[in-house]
Amino acid sequence: MKERIRAKALELGFDAVGFASAVADPSWRAALDQYVAEGRHGQMGWLAERMDHRADPQALWDEVRSVVVLGQNYAPSYPPLDNLAHGDRATISVYARGKDYHDTVKKRLKALGRWMVENLGGDLKVFVDTAPVPEKPLAARSGLGWRGKHTNLVSRHFGSWLFLGEVYTSLDLEPDPSEPDRCGSCRACVDACPTQALDGEGRIEPRRCISYLTIEHKDEVDPELRPLLGNRVYGCDDCMAACPWNKFAPATAEDDFLPRMELQAPRLADLAGLDDAGFRQVFSGSPIKRVGRQRMLRNVLYAIGNSGDGGLAAFARALVDDEDTQVASAASWALSRLQGS
Repeated sequence: MKERIRAKALELGFDAVGFASAVADPSWRAALDQYVAEGRHGQMGWLAERMDHRADPQALWDEVRSVVVLGQNYAPSYPPLDNLAHGDRATISVYARGKDYHDTVKKRLKALGRWMVENLGGDLKVFVDTAPVPEKPLAARSGLGWRGKHTNLVSRHFGSWLFLGEVYTSLDLEPDPSEPDRCGSCRACVDACPTQALDGEGRIEPRRCISYLTIEHKDEVDPELRPLLGNRVYGCDDCMAACPWNKFAPATAEDDFLPRMELQAPRLADLAGLDDAGFRQVFSGSPIKRVGRQRMLRNVLYAIGNSGDGGLAAFARALVDDEDTQVASAASWALSRLQGS
C-alpha cells in the first residue's frame, strides 16, 4: 500500500513522500507549552488555541493511525536575496512570489485522498498548514528531513524549500525511518538572521523574526528593529537561503510556484501608490493579500525609510496624514530617516 500511495503522490506532482505513526511524542506538547508560556507566539493567538490538537494527531481525529506527509519543492532558480542590494525595490519572500501554495497543495492532497479511499479504503482527512497539525515534527518523523537550527525542515534533496501537507488516514501503514539531524556544527542560518532571532539550539524568538514582524504583527514594529528590516516587505528568506543543503535542491518545475513578474522585484514607489482596489488586483491569488493594504503599506514605508533614496521621500510625505494611524506613523518615520540621511 505504501508504494502505491507513494507512486500516486509523485504522479500527482508531489516531490517527497513519507509515512509516520500518528502517535504523539510527549516532547511535542512540552515544547509547545513552553513556547506559549514564554509568550513567544506574540500576536499569533491561534497558536495558543487547540493545543491538544497541535501536539497530538489523535486528539484532532481519534481514528487516525498513520500520517502520509507530502512535500512540494519550491526552490527558486534565482538567488533569493538579490533584491536586498537594491534599496528602491521590495524584497518579498520566495514562497509568496507565485500563487498561494495552500490552494495548490490542498488540491493535490484532495486528489490523493480520493484515490486512497477508492483504491485502498479507510477514512482520511487532509491538511495544509492552516490546520492545528504538528506538521514539522511529523515531517521529521516520516523521513522527509530534519528540523534545522532555523526551526524549519531541512531535506537532503530539497534543502529548506519544501511546502508540506498531510493526509491523516485510518489505515495502518508502516512508518518510514526518520532522518537524523545533519546540521552538525553549522550555524549558517543562525549567523544569517538579520535580527538575531535564532538561538543556535533550534529555538526561535518570533517577536524578533522579520517574517513574523511583516506578516503576523499587527501593530507598529519596534523602532529598534525597523532598520533591520531593510527592504523586506513580506517575509524573510535569509536563514533559509543560507542553508548549505540548498545546493542539492533543483529549481521547482511547478508553474504555480514560479514568481509573478510584478512580485519578483517590485518598486517601492509602485507599492506605496496602491489604493485598495490596486492592492487587491496586484495581490489577487497571493498569500500577501491576507495582510491587507494597511499592513503592507506600513512595511513598504519602513523599507522606504531604510532605502537611503531621497527620491522616495515624496511617497512617504504623501502618506503622513493617512487615515490609518499606523501608516501615518510609518510614513513620518520614513520621512525623518530620509531627511536625516
